[in-house]
Amino acid sequence: MAPASKSDRKAPLDAAAWMFNILTSVGVIMVNKALMATHQFSFATTLTGLHFVATTLMTIVFKWLGYIQPSHLPLSELIKYVFFANLSIVGMNVSLMWNSVGFYQIAKLSMIPVSCLLEVVFDKIRYSRATKLSIVVVLVGVAVCTVTDVSVNSRGLIAATIAVWSTSLQQYYVHSIQKKYSLGSFNLIGHTAPAQAMSLLMLGPFVDYWLTSKRVDAFDYNVTVVFFIFLSCIIAVGTNLSQFICIGRFTAVSFQVLGHMKTILVLVLGFFLFGREDLSIQVIFGMILAVMGMFWYGNASSKPGGKERWSYSLPIDKSQKHGLLSEPGEHDGKV
Repeated sequence: MAPASKSDRKAPLDAAAWMFNILTSVGVIMVNKALMATHQFSFATTLTGLHFVATTLMTIVFKWLGYIQPSHLPLSELIKYVFFANLSIVGMNVSLMWNSVGFYQIAKLSMIPVSCLLEVVFDKIRYSRATKLSIVVVLVGVAVCTVTDVSVNSRGLIAATIAVWSTSLQQYYVHSIQKKYSLGSFNLIGHTAPAQAMSLLMLGPFVDYWLTSKRVDAFDYNVTVVFFIFLSCIIAVGTNLSQFICIGRFTAVSFQVLGHMKTILVLVLGFFLFGREDLSIQVIFGMILAVMGMFWYGNASSKPGGKERWSYSLPIDKSQKHGLLSEPGEHDGKV
């Protein structure tokens, strides 16, 4: 009965983690969209730096309350993580500027197969046929409802490639570092948030000036803009923390696949709040297909053999056949 009770406790926590991530992610996207589209605050990299300042303040409070215990993360691992995380942020902003919206969405979709490749190469993960097909269904569904015009240029392709690989590596390292050094989500974000806040605030204004030809210090701030920046930072604290929680509990691939629910919610909310996105029959069909693929992925990956590590073992005799070595593999985080 012990495994069943543990599973019963895990399922609600998993659902709560996903809901927390979806709500905060969609919330920060909506706030940022209003901030940038309506109030013309186009300094995305600097804004992300402010997000991590707020996250750092949260970790300080949590340490004071005792929720974050002292832990160790080697400096080399911290530098490697912050490098890929910041490269991901800059790469995605540059990719959005240099590419058409359609190609930008295709680049985002390609993070799923790249994340799969990283798990296969580094973690020796093996996917069942049903799990692979469910991922394809999600990709097709999201592509149908998001990809419109597709034009490619050389510098845009380079930016998209850097963005895709750096983002995939950053998310892979979140899961890998937590497992390798037995760090909880709060502990890991306590190490990484201050480093990202400092580096992005130093780098952000220059990157934003390069992308927009505007200076963040020369922007015409008012009470409304400051309020939206503050609100964005508050919600982003939840987004950053929930990302670490979800990837720590599952894997980067599961985070990417089920994370496209946020894309669908953003489209729906964008239609009702901003009235710009067109909810055509094609878009609605793509949404339904993507959601069906997500449910299929959750079911397929949680079954025995749906997603497991390769297991290499020496031949065993019949007396060992039903022993401890008979397990086919180590199952990874289930949805």
